Amino acid sequence: MTVYLVGAGPGDPDLLTLRGAEVLAGADVVVYDRLSAPSLLDLVPDGAERVSVGKTPGGPRTSQEDINALLVDRGRAGRQVVRLKGGDPFVFARGGEEAAALAAAGVAFEIVPGVTAAVAVPAYAGIPVTMRYSSTSLTVVTGHEDPAKGDVSGDGEDPAKSDVSGDGEDLAKNDGSVNWEAVAALGGTVVVLMGAARCRAICDRLIAAGLAADTPAAAVQWGTRPDQRTLRATVGTLAGLSPEPPSTIVIGEVAAVDLAWFENRPLFGRRIVVTRAQPRASALAAELRRRGAETVELPTIAFEPPDDLDLMARAAAQVGGYDWVVFTSPTGVARFLEQLRDARDLGGVQVAAIGPGTAAALAERNVIADLVPGRFVAEALLEAMPRGPGRVLIPRAETARDVLPEGLAAAGWDVDVVPVYRTVAPPPDPTAPARLAGAEVITFTSSSTVTNFVDIHGTGGVPPVVATIGPITTATARNRGLEVAVEATEHTIAGLVAALEDFFTR
Repeated sequence: MTVYLVGAGPGDPDLLTLRGAEVLAGADVVVYDRLSAPSLLDLVPDGAERVSVGKTPGGPRTSQEDINALLVDRGRAGRQVVRLKGGDPFVFARGGEEAAALAAAGVAFEIVPGVTAAVAVPAYAGIPVTMRYSSTSLTVVTGHEDPAKGDVSGDGEDPAKSDVSGDGEDLAKNDGSVNWEAVAALGGTVVVLMGAARCRAICDRLIAAGLAADTPAAAVQWGTRPDQRTLRATVGTLAGLSPEPPSTIVIGEVAAVDLAWFENRPLFGRRIVVTRAQPRASALAAELRRRGAETVELPTIAFEPPDDLDLMARAAAQVGGYDWVVFTSPTGVARFLEQLRDARDLGGVQVAAIGPGTAAALAERNVIADLVPGRFVAEALLEAMPRGPGRVLIPRAETARDVLPEGLAAAGWDVDVVPVYRTVAPPPDPTAPARLAGAEVITFTSSSTVTNFVDIHGTGGVPPVVATIGPITTATARNRGLEVAVEATEHTIAGLVAALEDFFTR
């Protein structure tokens, strides 16, 4: 097997490369640093071994020699090993040392480059690192060396240690130091990684080497993350703004360019809890991140097979005898259609979906819904359905409202309700209280997410703003003692995102 040295990017989990996501999804072992985006570990199979070797200021640490030995040991065991590192593994990180150790041990390895903070962080701040006619060169240097003394900080056991740039936790020892005089003479753009703690010394050294004090400079704190903040100044004044680690410092004419886009997104800086199914990735969380929010994904639902598997199998075998099949959730679609030979079993049967999410789940399986109501609740589906007589099959959760089957029966239909899954609460997450702390919003997309969240976590730690996908979920939330501030007008993921944007705009 192979050991993969994978760059995780500078912080935004969406910057992980496709190849990085691919090898994580097949990993048997993941050896990871103190990641800017812990959610990347959600891509790893449930049974994979996870080994944290990240270094924290003043906390426990794993020596580089021990990390090398760990990678060699797991690689020799014939397991697919992923070494996950911030930024790019070959940019101010120790990927080179780790690759050399694997090569010396005869263990196959592959380098999966990552997006480096040196380019991505300025881009997220709206600063192009090069511009035609003004900045035609780029110099990337480490700020872990002390410009005042001209020595090297070794492996970063100093205050700058916490200045994680997204390209490695620290810097390997070496025998040289940055030639700040040469850096100042080069012109163009200078990007300093891990330099916030030594910002004043770096700027003073560059000025002493001949760089004009009024040269534009910027420090981007927590670059590519929802709490990103950009400080703009000059080489002579930047240190006076006290940039805090982790910061990426940009020096040169391009630092005066302000093409801000990331910090201008509508939900930028908002910390939003997304209650979701386990282990499903959340489409809502992805949409919120695209609009600048920091999301905390908290599983509150797990799906299990129904108690009567034979009933589900018999319904699938006899589906051709129904006039309509009505689906009320994407999970119902997935669990029922997997019982069919293929979509041809539904030939001659009309299909209804309660909303666009359910319709999309059908379309993914080559089934186009004949009916999707304008409002995405059971009552609207009842209004849109024709009257009977005839036979209707409803594959759904074991526990659900009876509005739909009772309404269809009253309209003349012979209705069979077949449970195809049941929802249960996942085991309590001991990290949940810490992850909930500081959140502004919590979102609920079903009554089950509300009920399970309150049963597991209570109401004491609920963020101040409660947002729901529609009136049924709102009613459940209020019955469980929650005050709902935001309700989606359109009862979809897109509708909930739009409602949150409108709330914060107002």
